[in-house]
Amino acid sequence: MAVQIPFVREMDFDYGEVQQVSPLIRRVLANNPGPFTFHGTGVYIIGAGEVAVIDPGPEQPGHLDVLLRAVAGEKVTHIFVTHTHADHSPAAHPLAAATGATVCGSAKPMLSHRTDLKLEEGFDDAFKPHVALEGGETFAGPGWTIEAIATPGHASNHICYALAEENALFSGDHIMGWSTTVIVPPDGDMEDYFASLEKVRARQFTTLWPTHGPPITAPDAFVQAYADHRLDRERQIIEQINAGHARIRDMVAVMYAAVDKGLHPAACQSVLAHMIRLVKLGRVACESAPGLDSVYRLA
Repeated sequence: MAVQIPFVREMDFDYGEVQQVSPLIRRVLANNPGPFTFHGTGVYIIGAGEVAVIDPGPEQPGHLDVLLRAVAGEKVTHIFVTHTHADHSPAAHPLAAATGATVCGSAKPMLSHRTDLKLEEGFDDAFKPHVALEGGETFAGPGWTIEAIATPGHASNHICYALAEENALFSGDHIMGWSTTVIVPPDGDMEDYFASLEKVRARQFTTLWPTHGPPITAPDAFVQAYADHRLDRERQIIEQINAGHARIRDMVAVMYAAVDKGLHPAACQSVLAHMIRLVKLGRVACESAPGLDSVYRLA
């Protein structure tokens, strides 16, 4: 039986409203709902008076005005970006120009995986932080301390941010309560993703605040289910190879038979990410570099 992830999808919100979601955290939801953003990008404001902003969101008419109203009368000292997909980072520099804040994030460019298949909200190739992060850096303001934690997997330049005072993690797209995370090679890497999941689990955070969707308040069990789901998918892949299905598209047709066929191209990319990891681990072999059209066999 497939692993069941205890998804959390209930969320009360109004677009443009500033919600106080914890003693130190406010959230503003951008009006960019979609298949990869759920209800939209949750922009987090940390502290009061002198504040930090996490994932300021998309370049969208009116969105910057909403953010500026949310921090009116306060000083924005830092803007933190989890990664450079276009639903997370494009508003960073416009907000910085309006407030004088310092933009922090990875300077590493994403590896292109542009295809005819729209799997994400697009890329923010122009993003360049004022302060380039590698993970391990800390920043502080009145009553708040933020630590950058490198979490590649969903994106090669993905960084989560820990809020020490609430033992909370802003998990970006690395861990989301409403859905599994999209991992598309070559920028997305399943082996890195497993390692980053373990890094987060080891920290024993009390709450995870994804950029999309509501908070995860039982992180340990949720992260375990996330990892178990991925391992179960790999078990299914091995079963498919044993059953004589040597190509990814043939496997997906069986493994995702109950899923809308319009989502099968995305499923193929997910299976490819798993296959690259299985080849790296020596459990599966193929004649050439792993790809969607490669022929696979058990090693």
